[in-house]
Amino acid sequence: MNYISASQYWKEKFGGKVYKLSLSSGCTCPNRDGKVGIGGCTFCSEGGSGDFAAPFLPIKKQIDQAKRLVDHKFPKGEQHRYLAYFQSFTNTYGDPVRLERLYRETLEEEEIVGLFIGTRPDCLGPEMLAMLKRLNQIKPVSVELGLQTIHDKTARRINRGYGLLVFEKAYGDLMGAGLEVLVHVILGLPGETEEDMLETVRYLAALSPTLPGIKLQLLHVLKGTRLAEEYVSEPFPILGMEEYVDLIVNCLRILPSATVIHRLTGDGPKRLLLAPMWSADKKRVMNLIRKKVEEA
Repeated sequence: MNYISASQYWKEKFGGKVYKLSLSSGCTCPNRDGKVGIGGCTFCSEGGSGDFAAPFLPIKKQIDQAKRLVDHKFPKGEQHRYLAYFQSFTNTYGDPVRLERLYRETLEEEEIVGLFIGTRPDCLGPEMLAMLKRLNQIKPVSVELGLQTIHDKTARRINRGYGLLVFEKAYGDLMGAGLEVLVHVILGLPGETEEDMLETVRYLAALSPTLPGIKLQLLHVLKGTRLAEEYVSEPFPILGMEEYVDLIVNCLRILPSATVIHRLTGDGPKRLLLAPMWSADKKRVMNLIRKKVEEA
């Protein structure tokens, strides 16, 4: 079985290897400040699902810090190119003038070849769409939508705060504006069966226009979240490693060959990880996924 990985896709798109820089926009989330809800999605940590992002500083300082984290892994003096990744919280929620200024300043950096913006489908009004379209004319912009599941029952349980029709409109609006979209899905959410998870992937596989990219994320139960409180008081089933890997293979079978696979598992900060503990050995998990994919 073959699929297009993000690294393969970026190498072809940008003519060589690129690296992600995790940055902060200073945004919060309408599911935290009371506009939609309080406390956010139950799985979301205090870092807003961006626990590896640089602290919120002037953007040039953030970029320098994030570059140092990447560059120290490679030979000194080696030149790199980067994607600026605004992951934590909701990065189209706030003053559009401030955000456009921030993102334009980011794209002014010569070594940054593109922009990744993580957001919620209910935070993409006409003003924000117009801003993203303008930015996309400077350098490529990808918008990451946190869907997690198509099932309303699960969405209520995790306190997602919007319905599937909201996602469908946002997806159509972004694709219509010529922006690249990737969708974030969590596998192993409490109460979901394997068939429930595959239904979410089938739904995404059937989208028109074809889904450009997807992140398949293993559920991490992180300390300090409402999900962790639920897990400790009334434990729910957690996917085992073999079970998860088999599920990933089934997801890859369903997805269109043109959809870029941006993630197959995920990193839970080890200091916060409550379950599943096997996921802390990411190298082992990825090796098993590669083996199973090759055998499929």
